[in-house]
Amino acid sequence: MIVPDRPATAAHVAVHYDELDLAYRRMWGDHVHHGYWRSGKETPQEAAAALAVLVEEHLALRPGHRVCDIGCGYGATAAAILGRHDVTIVGLTLSAAQQRIADGRAPGFAWLLRDWLGNGLERASFDRAYAIESSEHMTDKGRFFTEARRILRPGGRLVVCAWLEGPHVTPWQVRHLLLPICREGRLPSMGSREDYVDLAARAGFVLTGYQDISRQVRRTWLLCLMRLMKGLAIDRDIRRLALSRATRSRDFMFSLPRLLIASRTGAMRYGVFQWEAR
Repeated sequence: MIVPDRPATAAHVAVHYDELDLAYRRMWGDHVHHGYWRSGKETPQEAAAALAVLVEEHLALRPGHRVCDIGCGYGATAAAILGRHDVTIVGLTLSAAQQRIADGRAPGFAWLLRDWLGNGLERASFDRAYAIESSEHMTDKGRFFTEARRILRPGGRLVVCAWLEGPHVTPWQVRHLLLPICREGRLPSMGSREDYVDLAARAGFVLTGYQDISRQVRRTWLLCLMRLMKGLAIDRDIRRLALSRATRSRDFMFSLPRLLIASRTGAMRYGVFQWEAR
């Protein structure tokens, strides 16, 4: 587990997404997650939507299912799922800026402005749950899984897409790539595949599937870097956000080259987990 010397708190994560809301939406859109290039010919928008479809496939949804979106962002993934399935979804986010967009996103979608680690949801009240690139922001990853197990019914399914520490990372990669990525991205820690499997098993989950899709998603960071450079050149709002000392989260905008290198060298991997609640 990669843990920076001053781990981020939930409040830091909320500030990060509130401050960079404009940049996220202008540079990437409503899906605040990686793109997934199945064929390599998808547009960035199609690739972002494809990752949501991949999660949907792992969830194996049935009519009437109650689903929890852990870290729902702007609600785009939930809205896409609701457009194809007769289910209901409850989403949680720390960001008031994201909540304003998610509010009223789609019939059957309800949002909560709430920390997942203090979610207050009823025990065994959901059939499915998913977390797309939100577990990284949890201050206690063990509790992330125990809360997921608590709200799921026995036999329920949890699907998690996560940035992961790669196998056999070097001390240089840890010091110059992964630790700064954690600090700049407001990640309290970055776990490995083995960390996630172990923590989930302790919480009462059985691993039923895993995909490493690092190669299919890594184009995301090159696109983000290109869009940032373009934004700095022609978008006054992006330039002001990036250059203002008042923007506490601006360091993440300049961490994109680091993320690109980490994803291309294997220091950072991207995994899709599927678990069943015992």
